[in-house]
Amino acid sequence: MTIDTISENRAFGGVQGIYGHRSRTLDCDMRVSVFVPPQAESGPRPVLFWLSGLTCTEENFTVKAGAQRLAAEYGLIVVAPDTSPRGDGVPDDDAYDFGQGAGFYVNATEAPWSVHFHMYDYVVDELPALVFGHFPARDDRQGIFGHSMGGHGALTIALRNPETFRSVSAFSPIVAPTQCPWGTKALGGYLGPDRKTWEDHDATALINGGAAVPGEILIDQGTADEFLEEQLKPHLFTEACEKAGQPLRLRMQEGYDHSYYFIASFMKDHFTHHAGFLLD
Repeated sequence: MTIDTISENRAFGGVQGIYGHRSRTLDCDMRVSVFVPPQAESGPRPVLFWLSGLTCTEENFTVKAGAQRLAAEYGLIVVAPDTSPRGDGVPDDDAYDFGQGAGFYVNATEAPWSVHFHMYDYVVDELPALVFGHFPARDDRQGIFGHSMGGHGALTIALRNPETFRSVSAFSPIVAPTQCPWGTKALGGYLGPDRKTWEDHDATALINGGAAVPGEILIDQGTADEFLEEQLKPHLFTEACEKAGQPLRLRMQEGYDHSYYFIASFMKDHFTHHAGFLLD
């Protein structure tokens, strides 16, 4: 698997790069952001995967979250892929919450999406292989976090792969997509009408079904988030975790919304959370 360097910039003693590659899983060209901290000069470092939300590319997190300084402080490689397959020949939809920019981190089974929209396999298998093949990353020290649709992806992927991901956190995640408009539209469109198949991509349903992660889950949620009541529903995930005994730290942040201003405000706490699981 080869990669092309689109850009590389020195930042906080490390290197912030944007790279392109041909994805076999998605059958299209993809871009990914990778920050390599200065500690990597002395040997492989733990890796933290970030999954972005609806309409985002690899750029949003890279330029808005303030993650490079924190990654350099803790010595973590940070990887931020695009949110869906893109390009000529990749199907799309006029709505912002479906199609390109809205991959929902599932493996689509419905036409025309099933040819390209395999974001679950991309994040779990192909992207890590790319990272471990080209960067000084430790495959035994992986964490994952994300925002909104990406928070949904981070939670469900961690719950389904607890042997791979040592740590997980999220900002304003879609925790119960089978019970909200964004989720029912995406899961129905990508996976078809059988709602039972949707449950593998619903963090609340996974917890209710016995899935767990080895450590505490951290979630930050703004109280002024315009999507809180209709789309995000953190109380459903909290109830499931309490019933199952899954450690969860849900922090309701007063006055914060759904934006990257909110994300940047609490990014250090999330790096501290992951560092506790990923560093020796």
